[in-house]
Amino acid sequence: MQKIDDQSGAGPKDARSLLLLALGSVGVVYGDIGTSPLYAFREALKPIGVDGITRVEVIGVISLMIWSLTIIVTLKYVLFLLRADNDGEGGTLSLLALLSKAANGHGPILMALGLIGAALFLGDSMITPALSVLSAVEGLKLVAPELSDFVVPISLAILIGLFAVQSRGTGAMARFFGPITALWFIVMAAGGIMHIFDDLGIFAAFNPWYAATFMVREGFLGIVVLGAVFLTVTGAEALYADLGHFGRRPIQLAWFALIFPALVLNYLGQGALVLSNPAAMSDPFFLMFPSWALLPIVILATFATIIASQAVITGAFSLVRQAIHLGFLPRMQILFTSETQTGQIYLPSVNTLLLVGVLALVLLFESSEALATAYGISVTGAMVVTTIMAFEFVRKKWNWSLPLATVMLLPLLVLELVFLGANLLKIQDGGYVPVLFAAAFTVVMWTWRRGTAIIFRKTRRDDIPLEDFVRMIEKKGEHGPARVSGTAIFLTSDPTRAPAALMHNLKHNHVIHERNIILTIRTLGRPRVAEHERFEVDEISERFSRVEIRFGFMETQNVSKTLASLRRGGLKFDIMSTSFYLGRRKLVVGAGMGMPHWQDRLYIALAEAAADPSDYFRLPANRVIELGSHVVI
Repeated sequence: MQKIDDQSGAGPKDARSLLLLALGSVGVVYGDIGTSPLYAFREALKPIGVDGITRVEVIGVISLMIWSLTIIVTLKYVLFLLRADNDGEGGTLSLLALLSKAANGHGPILMALGLIGAALFLGDSMITPALSVLSAVEGLKLVAPELSDFVVPISLAILIGLFAVQSRGTGAMARFFGPITALWFIVMAAGGIMHIFDDLGIFAAFNPWYAATFMVREGFLGIVVLGAVFLTVTGAEALYADLGHFGRRPIQLAWFALIFPALVLNYLGQGALVLSNPAAMSDPFFLMFPSWALLPIVILATFATIIASQAVITGAFSLVRQAIHLGFLPRMQILFTSETQTGQIYLPSVNTLLLVGVLALVLLFESSEALATAYGISVTGAMVVTTIMAFEFVRKKWNWSLPLATVMLLPLLVLELVFLGANLLKIQDGGYVPVLFAAAFTVVMWTWRRGTAIIFRKTRRDDIPLEDFVRMIEKKGEHGPARVSGTAIFLTSDPTRAPAALMHNLKHNHVIHERNIILTIRTLGRPRVAEHERFEVDEISERFSRVEIRFGFMETQNVSKTLASLRRGGLKFDIMSTSFYLGRRKLVVGAGMGMPHWQDRLYIALAEAAADPSDYFRLPANRVIELGSHVVI
């Protein structure tokens, strides 16, 4: 996957690269929103179709869908949010990292919003594969009704296979994502065109008066329908989250040239079909196609939903890596599935968690109709969070006045809150599922962040200032601890204090190396760090140096590789005679020491499950020494 620097609005060097990137974005960015026509219109009609449906109602629903796509996706995401980037990267956590330093007292609020937004996205990462694959495989009921009982087993087999191949990487599959998804959108547009002429009156849906009139006439029932209408814009968050992979212009080109027209044509075709044949409301998408084409369409839809699921899974991997680097989650094993593309990663623990969640959802709901009721809350919640954070962004980074920011963003926020309220009505029908997912993920991230801060404050009270320690050692001279050859590198999160591993080594082994490096690894609030900013060296004394290595939150924290650059930069040491000292804490629960008892237990469990720091930071395994200590939390 090619990445471009598009933060200034400059596009690719030539039209060919722009088109290739736009085609790639069709498969990755728009996979989720491209599967919505399978079920969105069908679900929107059900609340009002119990006693028959009128012409005005059909046109009103299609009008709501078209204007939802226009306002939320086109105006908010494609034209506005794609410009609100953090050095070319988008997404909730990218915004949080960018705004955290300029919060002006709003830090805790922004932190909470960032955690909630990330948690909602992870919940969405479970629901999207289950709903998308189920909705595609259900097309088999129209091809061969006797296969109805096999929809769930087939869906489970597809999903298990999808998660099983994640460890192999998506590079080979990604080359086919764009063309296959582009074909899917073309077929959807063709299906819509075939039926638009069934009733040309459907073009009245372009008039927003029909959408407004529908909501006024239907009252509370209109709010219920609105929850299903929102299914048309699910996947819009991927536009923003995948900004760094393709750049703004390719994503915009794909939307206006293919995605938006194809979606509008398909929804218009489904509406015209139902106007001419009300019985088609049972499954208007698949009934748009002739019987001989049903099986190929089901197969193509299945491929499209697999691609959409893959995009969401990849997004979850990327988001978790950002959360780890920003300190919201413990270190996890991150495997790279490409030698050239650092964005192609695989997190075994996250993959397993998503698989268990997706399979549980399929077995619990058994149909896309039932699962659709659970969908929407996580997506609308994430959109509300993004809009609120965007308000802070335009105030701090674009220097918008308060009235201008309010006029531009308040209508969007109100609209999304209406959508959120409509989806909250489905809590008892399965909407509790994404709420529980999001709540669980939020508690985990909040606990890790809070527990880490408590331990940092607690250990800092007992630590010795580094400069004082160095002066004490240097003052003792030959009467001090024995000096041994080689270099010792001590990893610490606080470069102003003597590392615990250094103190333990001195206490138990009574030695000091002839060269000691106090190493701090810092994750900055931007995606990448230029090489000339990668490290900073501070010579404390002849034997002690303080080194800070900086990474962006989207980068691989490869310390061994960076140390090679340090040597070339003038810091002299022999890597073969260098030992890396890590402090290993044994956490013990103490009464009334910090968090509630259950939260202490959760934090300890997360800490014990964290990846080994020597593996995470890519340290030479045969040169690492760990020294343990007990810490009461």
